[in-house]
Amino acid sequence: MAAERLVVVGGDAAGMSAASQARRLKGPDELEIVAFERSPFTSYSACGIPYWIGGAVSDRDDLVARTPEEHRARGIDLRIRTEVTELDLAGGRVRARDLASGAESWTGFDKLVLATGARPVRPPLPGIDAAGVHGVQTLEDGQALLDTLAGTAGRRAVVVGAGYIGVEMAEALVVRGYEVTVLHRGAQPMATLDPDMGGLVHSAMNAMGIRTVAGAEVTKILTDERGRARAVATAAGEEYPADVVVLGIGVAPRTELARAAGLPLGESGGLLTDLSMRVRGYGNVWAGGDCVEVLDLVSGRYRHIPLGTHANKHGQVIGSGAGGGYATFPGVVGTAVSKVCDLEIARTGLREKDALAVGLRFVTATISSTTTAGYYPGAAQTTVKMLAERGTGRLLGVQIVGGAGSAKRVDVAAVALTAGMTVEQVVSLDLGYAPPFSPVWDPVLVAARRAVRAVRAAGV
Repeated sequence: MAAERLVVVGGDAAGMSAASQARRLKGPDELEIVAFERSPFTSYSACGIPYWIGGAVSDRDDLVARTPEEHRARGIDLRIRTEVTELDLAGGRVRARDLASGAESWTGFDKLVLATGARPVRPPLPGIDAAGVHGVQTLEDGQALLDTLAGTAGRRAVVVGAGYIGVEMAEALVVRGYEVTVLHRGAQPMATLDPDMGGLVHSAMNAMGIRTVAGAEVTKILTDERGRARAVATAAGEEYPADVVVLGIGVAPRTELARAAGLPLGESGGLLTDLSMRVRGYGNVWAGGDCVEVLDLVSGRYRHIPLGTHANKHGQVIGSGAGGGYATFPGVVGTAVSKVCDLEIARTGLREKDALAVGLRFVTATISSTTTAGYYPGAAQTTVKMLAERGTGRLLGVQIVGGAGSAKRVDVAAVALTAGMTVEQVVSLDLGYAPPFSPVWDPVLVAARRAVRAVRAAGV
């Protein structure tokens, strides 16, 4: 019997995790694996790019977990610098173009994995494609930005957007000695937080010398006589000088191929899958990583949450299914952490507007504490906000902003959310304590105690 063929479109976290897991389960005489990747790089940490830009990671190759040569040595026919341009699902084949030669060819498949990732949002503004304007999503993007920084004498940077990418790139540029201005449309930076918690981020960034401008609607990138970016203009008539512009507006799922092939997409344009990461309605097509939508276990709705943690888990689940086994990805609670200079930022679960959008009645509790015993040297301030469902006391979400030792506390809340715990149950958690690590009452537990009182006071 001839071997089946698995074709993987996309060679980063989800795609190559799927290919590797499928290869562990089936040998080359049972399953041929062909993978296509547009870039020269595979299996790398996109999350690490800001730290490479800032110099905390010294070498680009340090971000690569497994090279194309290593994948090929494991029995995967990996074709880099090759872009899939069409899916023929009825015919069981994909068309790909070699980006070096331009030659196109069809490759048949018995099983197909779509791991096409996401693309940086680039609004159609005048000057958005000018030299010196950079999105940061791939290693090639990161290298292009570094090349610009190396060839630019000026030290003024404008970051457009204040989400995770925006604040991390602001830090990277500050570390490199740039004067940084962050422009964002919201009332506060970090729209993944409630505005009151985002206000803490705003104050801290300004104190670090990062200028943050709220309510700034960018209208164009102004250029010089050479066509290079020289400033960013806003609807308010302001111009912010820039020797380099970084777009941190966010990303969108890269699903143009899937859309053209008629595959089901969700509200954000991400592919819709079942628990085994099979595309809905297609028994031999899987999808994972930044091109899919995932189930939010707290709200019950599907969301686009592009994170490497999810992508690697998706790949393991997909590879198990494609390799003849079975695994599931039940969903997420929306946990994410970030930092800008000395400030740590974390969230999990729902924000206030998320809870309102799904019709949940809730109470909130916000407390300030320290990351270690207050008398211990190096104790840092931290603020914890907790949302709980009115009546039941079910934990709905947690946000944390503070100094060193703050962010990873969100993991306790993530576990509690996944388990469906109430804030009263959270109070009773047996967390570790010693003065170098925590006050006697951990800040998360203090917030839970405050939330319990709020739930009781609100009644049913």
